[in-house]
Amino acid sequence: MEWSILFAGPVGAGKTQAIRTISDIEVVGTEAAATDETAQLKESTTVAMDMGMLHLEGGDKVRLYGAPGQTRFDFMWDILLEQARGLVLLIDHSRPDPVADLGFYLKQLCARMGDRQIPVVVGVTHVDLGASRDLSLYRDNLLQLSAGAVGGAFPVLEMDARSPHDVKTLLLALTSMLDMSERFPSRAGTGRGAHG
Repeated sequence: MEWSILFAGPVGAGKTQAIRTISDIEVVGTEAAATDETAQLKESTTVAMDMGMLHLEGGDKVRLYGAPGQTRFDFMWDILLEQARGLVLLIDHSRPDPVADLGFYLKQLCARMGDRQIPVVVGVTHVDLGASRDLSLYRDNLLQLSAGAVGGAFPVLEMDARSPHDVKTLLLALTSMLDMSERFPSRAGTGRGAHG
């Protein structure tokens, strides 16, 4: 079996690093020098995608794709979402308004999926740099979003994109949701993920 997982979220949230941390192959990336406001955050940025691979027992594979965080490259979100079986949304806790980032990216990505549903997990990075380590603000915001245009249950986990344990824990949560949605498709709607 082979699954494709998409890592998405704002610039600097750790998408490229998370893929590099767990990929069993050298990551294919499209990094370019940052020339706009992104240059204030980091020297280079993903402009098309990152791609890695995780080999599982029994010959199964997980393709790992990273989407660019800048909205000017959002055409890549559509392309990468088409093949994605699951979505990892990374949010940088140290940004000025990470809860707004969560709402923006989740709504954008869900709108692009239309009626198609895929499991979603939220990874909160750079928690050590934020004002508070409390993740309930994300969970509360997700409850508000689920009452509106975005539905589903979304696990929210603190993670360090440099930690193999943290990234694998996030992927384990996502692949468990994928497995459940395939085994019990009639029950999948209550906790399966995103839809527009």
